[in-house]
Amino acid sequence: MGQTVQQEEPLAAPQQDSVDFDCLVFIGRFQPPHLGHLAVIHQALKRARKVIVLVGSAWQARSLRNPWRFEERSGMLRSAFDDESASRLEFVPLLDALYNNDVWVSDVQRKVRDFAPPNLTRLPRIGLIGARRGQSSYYLSLFPQWESVSVPMVEGISASQIRERLFRSPAAALDYLMTTASHDLPPGVVSNVQAFINSDAYRLLLEEQQLLDQYREAWSQAPYSPIFVTVNAVVVQSGHVLLTRRRSSPGKGLFALPGGFINSHERLLDACLRELRERVRLKVPEPVLKGSLRGQRLFDEPHRSSRGRTLAEAFYFALRPEQQLPQLKPVKGGDQARWVALADLEPDTLFEDHFFIIQDFLGLPAGFSGA
Repeated sequence: MGQTVQQEEPLAAPQQDSVDFDCLVFIGRFQPPHLGHLAVIHQALKRARKVIVLVGSAWQARSLRNPWRFEERSGMLRSAFDDESASRLEFVPLLDALYNNDVWVSDVQRKVRDFAPPNLTRLPRIGLIGARRGQSSYYLSLFPQWESVSVPMVEGISASQIRERLFRSPAAALDYLMTTASHDLPPGVVSNVQAFINSDAYRLLLEEQQLLDQYREAWSQAPYSPIFVTVNAVVVQSGHVLLTRRRSSPGKGLFALPGGFINSHERLLDACLRELRERVRLKVPEPVLKGSLRGQRLFDEPHRSSRGRTLAEAFYFALRPEQQLPQLKPVKGGDQARWVALADLEPDTLFEDHFFIIQDFLGLPAGFSGA
């Protein structure tokens, strides 16, 4: 299993003799929080008066990659520390900005500015702390104004492998939690995950995992890992965006941009227009739609879809403002379409990276909609 860090009791606050930072910042997703994360925070508490833990992927819909909400993750993290240590910890939600590093960096800077302790005699000494792990720690190089503090990585602990063990079946998850989980997870996290297994949210994610297993099995004999190509339409008019509500997994019940997989004989724009015509029945003539096209971009974040490596070509249509929004004709058995005011968009109600696609075209700030 490699080196592990086991904690039976909450971490006690260390002596402040060796404190050399006013504030250390630790950024992670903590899906779920594990002993490797706690080892980094413990080191940060030894070296800084204040530790800001920025919890990424906040305000996103539950998925197999992001099963736990910010409040659940911050609660699990806080349970691992005694009151004195917790008083020097700030757990702060951080919204992703998948296709705009500048927006994400600005949001991190703003949050650190708001929570970092002031120093009246000099500029505060701020550092970023983390265990370097390939691309997952790339953020350590994005903030040259802060010192970078690298700590040894705890070997043998992987959040993605933990999630794989938890979402195969309830029996397998409970067996893992009762036997080997103590090598990966602190006791407070184990108890929280045990309770989560009895929730409706867990059952829905388990259903998604089983569906995805079947989906991947269908492609298991392909000579290479398949790469899928989809299209999405960002149709905006009079401060509203056109969305559909998904009727089936994955993402059952979430809003999504209209779109789908392309046919082998189609060009990308033609596939997008077909989806608007067939799935949404948008009452806008095709020549008007083509004349309203304002942008086209490829969205290729590697983890954007749980269904496999999926590239999305999105088209931005800005329709002329009108008093009445175009009518949408219901499609029998299809996803329900509706116009949603931009002010009502909530990241945790949108499927996959669709909020970030809208954000990229329309320039919505990271702090948009309460985030």
